[in-house]
Amino acid sequence: MRRLLVALAAMAAILAPALPAHARAGFWAVTELDPFPAQVRPDVPYTVGFWVLQHGTHPYEGPGGLDPIGLRLTGEDGTTLTFGGTPLPEPAHYATSIKVPAGRWRVQGLQGMFGPYEIGTLTVPGGLKAAPPQFPVPAGSEVMDYWGPVKPPGFPWKAASVIPNRLPAATPATSVASATSGASATSGASAQPAGAAQQVRATQPAQVSAAVGNSSPWRQPYALVIVAVAAVAGTLLVQRAARAAVRRRPHDPPERETRDGEEVISRG
Repeated sequence: MRRLLVALAAMAAILAPALPAHARAGFWAVTELDPFPAQVRPDVPYTVGFWVLQHGTHPYEGPGGLDPIGLRLTGEDGTTLTFGGTPLPEPAHYATSIKVPAGRWRVQGLQGMFGPYEIGTLTVPGGLKAAPPQFPVPAGSEVMDYWGPVKPPGFPWKAASVIPNRLPAATPATSVASATSGASATSGASAQPAGAAQQVRATQPAQVSAAVGNSSPWRQPYALVIVAVAAVAGTLLVQRAARAAVRRRPHDPPERETRDGEEVISRG
C-alpha cells in the first residue's frame, strides 16, 4: 500500500505542472451582467440579463446542466432575495426579473455546482457598484467565440486572438421568407409563412444547446490525470496480488524433498 501511495503522489507531481492554469485552479465560473439599469427605484420590476461562463470565457462543458442559476441579493439585515434565471437562446445566457425594496444589497450570481460569484453592491434607490473581478483574465490569451452576433458584454476579455464562432449557422431570414412566400403562393394559405418562421426560431436554440453540450468532459485535461493514476494503481494492485499468490502456493511434502548430498534410490 505504501508503494501505491508513493507512486500516485509521484504521478500527480509529474502531471500537475503540465495542466493549464485554470485546470490546476479547479472548477470555477464567472457571472457577467448585461448592461444594468443606471437607476434602480424601490419596488419597481426590472429585467436583468446575465451570463454564466466557466473559467470566465466559455459556456459550461461538463455533464448535465447547472442548477440553480440566478441572482441572489442579501440585505444588510440578512434578508435574502433569490431570482431564478431563465435560459435565453445564446449559450450560457440567462435573464431574470428583479423587484428590490429600498436598502443596500450584496449581489451574487448563483452558478449551479460552482460557487457564488460576487457581482457587486446594489443601492436602492441608486445603482450597482461592481466588485473587483475575482478571476482576472490574463491579457494575450486565445478565446473562442461561441455566440456569433450576441456576445457577453466583456468579450473578448483582453484576448490576443479570437477563434471564429463554431456553432451551426442560423438560416437567413431572407431565404426563409422567400421559401415560405413561394409555398403560400402555390397553396394559397396565407398563415403558413408565419408558422414556418416561428418553427425556425423555436428550433434554433435547441441546435445551439446541442452544439455546446457535445463537448465531453473526457476531452478536458483532467482525464489525463485520471487515466494515468488508474493505470499506475491497476499495475501495482496486479503485482501485489501476484506476490500474494506466490506466498500462498503449497510447498512439496518433506518426504519428497531431496537433501543436498543424498542420492535417491528408486525400487523397481
